[in-house]
Amino acid sequence: MQSPDPETLCIDALPDVGDPAADALLPDRSVGILGIDFSTRRRNRANGRIVGRHAHGIRVAVDQSFGNCPQYIQLRTLENGPRAGTGASADVETFEQLDGKAQAAIARADTFFVASCSRAGVGAAFGADISHRGGRPGFVRVDGNMLTIPDFRGNRYFNTLGNLIAEPRASLLFVEFETGSLIQLQGVAQVDWSGPAEEFRGAERLWRFHITQGWRRNAALPLRWSFSEYSPVTLRTGVWPVIS
Repeated sequence: MQSPDPETLCIDALPDVGDPAADALLPDRSVGILGIDFSTRRRNRANGRIVGRHAHGIRVAVDQSFGNCPQYIQLRTLENGPRAGTGASADVETFEQLDGKAQAAIARADTFFVASCSRAGVGAAFGADISHRGGRPGFVRVDGNMLTIPDFRGNRYFNTLGNLIAEPRASLLFVEFETGSLIQLQGVAQVDWSGPAEEFRGAERLWRFHITQGWRRNAALPLRWSFSEYSPVTLRTGVWPVIS
């Protein structure tokens, strides 16, 4: 990645052929970008529109760029892995219902990413966005094809929740850091604004995600990470009780 000026980001990489987003990164499309360093808990968001695509990457005109707090980011160490691969040969499984393997992966996750979009329009107040969510393993509750997610106190921007109110369609990404496997989900979100989620420690509200389509991509990432430690803020949150 290079930034030749404060309003341009050049990314010399494209999604592999198995990525469901591969055909969507086209000129004039809005794009949300999240840069995150798991070894330092630093993160920055850059949202804008694609103004060029070539054989090796894309060029983005940045409309918004801002840092986020390090809360709920678990420390991880980058490991030597099969970096020569691009994931192009990774197995891709599509599904409309979560199977046991996908449910188990989500239930043990301490991190996921949520992509959302504001209402349709042109300008800096509109477009795509992507954000990080973290918690203790078990903080995402799986009920069949619906996920229930606690919303913890954050930076008070409400970018994601505001987007979900305006446009309920969203996507989630779960990363298995040790194996490089990915679970990508499309669906519809519903925010519960009724008040604090008393049954879940640390949550101010809940939101639910109804899955409509998903992809499992085994060993798709060329990088691997090993777990180091939880964020101190994460350790002050709860997990859903196990239902027998």
